[in-house]
Amino acid sequence: MARRTTSNSTGSSPGPRNRTPQPLPRRRRTFGDFLKAFVALVALLLLLIGVPGALASQIGWPLPSGSPGLDWLQKEISVDTFINTLTVVVWFAWAQFTACVLVEVKAALSGVGLPNRVPGAGPSQLLARQLVAALLLVGATAASFTPGLSQLGQQLDGNQRPAAAAAQQTPGGLLGQQQEQAASTAAALAEQAASAAAHAESGTGAHASDDDTKFYRIQPPEGRHHDSLWEVAERHLGDGRRYKEIYQLNKDRTQPDGSKLSEASLIRPGWIMEMPGDARGGELVEMPDEAPKVSEDVQQQISDYARTGGAQGAGGQQGGGSGSLDRDTAHISLPEQRPAPDQGHQQGQDGRQGQEHAAPAAGEDGGFGLPQALLGAPLLAAGLLGALGRRRRQALWQSALGAVGGRRGMEPPTPTGAAADAQDALLVGADPEGVRLLDLSLRGLAASLAGESRPLPTVYAAWMSGNGDLHLQLAQPAGKPPAPWQLGQDQTFWMLARADAERYEDVDTAAPYPGLVSLGTMDDSRLLLNLEAVPGIVSLSGREQDRAGVFASVAAELATNGWSDRMTITLVGFGEDLTPLAPNRLRHLDDIEALVETMEAETRQRRGALGAAGHDSVLTGRTGPAQHTRWAPHLVLLAAEPSAEDAVTLAELAADASRLGIGYLVGTQSGDLPGAAWEMEITSEGKLLAPLLGLELDAQLLPVSQQRAVVELFTDADPERDDDRPTTTPPFLVDISEQGRPAVYARLVGPYEIIGLETPDGERSPLLHEALALLLLHREGVHPRVLSSALWPRGVTDDVRDALVERLRAWLGNDPDGTPRLGTDSTGRLKLAKSVVSDLDVLRSLYHEATQGRGADSRAVRGRLLTDALVLVRGPLLAERPAGRYGWLTHEIIDAQLPLLVADIGLALSAFHLEKGRAEKAIEALNAALGSAPGDERLWNELLRATHATGDSDRLKSLAADLVSRSGARGLPPRTEALLDELLPTWRSGVAAVG
Repeated sequence: MARRTTSNSTGSSPGPRNRTPQPLPRRRRTFGDFLKAFVALVALLLLLIGVPGALASQIGWPLPSGSPGLDWLQKEISVDTFINTLTVVVWFAWAQFTACVLVEVKAALSGVGLPNRVPGAGPSQLLARQLVAALLLVGATAASFTPGLSQLGQQLDGNQRPAAAAAQQTPGGLLGQQQEQAASTAAALAEQAASAAAHAESGTGAHASDDDTKFYRIQPPEGRHHDSLWEVAERHLGDGRRYKEIYQLNKDRTQPDGSKLSEASLIRPGWIMEMPGDARGGELVEMPDEAPKVSEDVQQQISDYARTGGAQGAGGQQGGGSGSLDRDTAHISLPEQRPAPDQGHQQGQDGRQGQEHAAPAAGEDGGFGLPQALLGAPLLAAGLLGALGRRRRQALWQSALGAVGGRRGMEPPTPTGAAADAQDALLVGADPEGVRLLDLSLRGLAASLAGESRPLPTVYAAWMSGNGDLHLQLAQPAGKPPAPWQLGQDQTFWMLARADAERYEDVDTAAPYPGLVSLGTMDDSRLLLNLEAVPGIVSLSGREQDRAGVFASVAAELATNGWSDRMTITLVGFGEDLTPLAPNRLRHLDDIEALVETMEAETRQRRGALGAAGHDSVLTGRTGPAQHTRWAPHLVLLAAEPSAEDAVTLAELAADASRLGIGYLVGTQSGDLPGAAWEMEITSEGKLLAPLLGLELDAQLLPVSQQRAVVELFTDADPERDDDRPTTTPPFLVDISEQGRPAVYARLVGPYEIIGLETPDGERSPLLHEALALLLLHREGVHPRVLSSALWPRGVTDDVRDALVERLRAWLGNDPDGTPRLGTDSTGRLKLAKSVVSDLDVLRSLYHEATQGRGADSRAVRGRLLTDALVLVRGPLLAERPAGRYGWLTHEIIDAQLPLLVADIGLALSAFHLEKGRAEKAIEALNAALGSAPGDERLWNELLRATHATGDSDRLKSLAADLVSRSGARGLPPRTEALLDELLPTWRSGVAAVG
């Protein structure tokens, strides 16, 4: 595909590309260059020499010649006094500007890093930088200048390095939105070689021959682009993945600035890298003498560095890098790992360890046919599982209250096929504890910073390490973090140990970084990129189907994650409609034109809101007393590749997006997207590559087939769905006659008891009981991996799980016909025989038979069945269960189903008694149901009616007062107030009297 072009002030030129920088062609200096240099020289002479000369000759010494007395202070201010005061100010301004010129000249000639800042000299230093840059533009040492030339009307395309330089094309913004531009220094033109003899003396014989030894000097940053080992390897070794070889040759060797290379992505301008023997390219020379532009100091630096190869570079242990402060914010670096105590028993990042949780390659399925993409995405799975549970509870309550067309039912539809596999994968892969700790840690950090009146630092990424520690990578150093956070491997990392995170408690503060989203894993650490903090567009290239998997994963996690309060996620170009996952967060737009119109309005609104609130960015609006919901992020996921014109418009909108809390992730087929600040590529092997960021991740994906399965789970649970399928029949009905007596009977409603089996001996008894309870609550069958993840949240090997299943099968025994009471269905799921039942099964069956079976036609049968059902209720589900076990119940909706079922039984039995005027019996039934469902408004309202039927007004007033006291500050629900107005018009005054 041809390279895109974008328009600018000078005409049409190729759009910037920062993925694989190429050497720029050398051009001859023009007359305009010399003219600008002459003008800059004259300006510098006037400012540096003319100004002090004019002050000295025309005004003279402005300060008093002696020590002033009290009478001097009382004198009237004259014109001379005013002129002398102004002269002192001008002298100070001249001294500051002179210091700025000296700093800029030193930085230009040294070629190492960016110029130091002169305190309080922002405009002065900028002017000095422009003048020095223009003056040295025509010289051999014109380089390493940041903004300035573009502001003088000169495009940086004209400032090229010689062919021997490590030339790289300047990436970044366009149309005036560009960040600081820089050319490389002349001191780095060919400083990439050293004496082979000196290197041989250092004892590095393990490398290639002396003639093959080469060196490379890391180039200064240019705008958004920063040199990286990946690019160096790609240019000189032919494969970016060989950056590890360069890293191994140079790690822990002392660099010219005294620091050391400790991470492959943490490199600094001016550092020297020894290259493998087969490095090739016109930019590499083998001897400093071959590069006449190199200063003697730099030659000495390279020679000194070559001598460190044997002592440090050949096989030293990786150091901590404490002396290296990486200010290269374009790199997302893998944090250093701390060894975990007792590694084999620690819960990993995804909440799972053990052989059965080893992740196959992306796109493959693990054992038992579960989708691996969901198994390997613990934070995404936890978010989806939590959102699905909330959706099902909402549908359950609306169904019970008759809010949807009179539809009633206690059971959500049972998933089948791909949807059932997706649900099982969510149950196995989810790490809700990891999500909880991440949320507590981030909110706790925000609360601590607000307490210290400190702003939130800009966070580019978060790493969740294999031992559970959390590392935040900052855009720039932000001082010492508040306790219990600690500084990480350098000043741009804040680290929180898992043990410290577990001590955090809930705090009432806004989510500080809601734009964090998982991209994948690297070396057992999971990367979460903060999309709203990226200084521009993030582009994603690769095949369309591979990009779709990344986009769907990002959208699904952003829509359901547990560390965000609220946000807007705009989707354009998605093949599957993901809106059912979170209708309040997700919205689809038809095309890019609608997106541009929407984002232009949003950008204007946010800029105005920030200005009116007096905030620099959304981060300052999320902490302290100024918290406001309008600072929630707006994240744009554009899967369709924009046209060249639309790409320019999006780049302009994204130039200020990070300050406004807006993030852009844009897909592109070619990988050449104008205005892209960060570029990523997804490969067909499931690798997410970002060479300029120093990343090579195992990508987190949500393929199209699994998107459909997940969306099906949510649409089936939609309370607004018009569904004609019967929903009132329980999935498992038992024979409630005497002939249907079960072989094994478990009492789950109340204290856990088992009738018909001997209690197993040994420490495995609690596990067997818990496994049986899980199977009894899922009569449709339980996947073996779901069973093992429920019993062993931190993971277990297949043989341990299989051994437990066999023990459970032996404990349950066989039916009289020899059939095992624990079997396996056609999908491999474990399933109980009909001869093993629980009181919950009986409770459901009794209610169904009373309302839709024989009891529907026989009043006597209905009353008997409802009474029998209510007798079974002995308390909450699995009361008195051991602490630390049955954690899987948090994923179930039985805690919402059982109270509703008991309430329905109580209401039906109350109506049965009230038909015959037995108000006391009705009250007795309602009070029994309230013991298990104390928050059900329907029971209280029916109790008011039954109490009113007794004719005892004092009793009714007492009940009303009890209801008011229970309601607290929220007050009574509107329906209850209306009912009291009907039954007891004077209830308000009566309640006050009773109170």
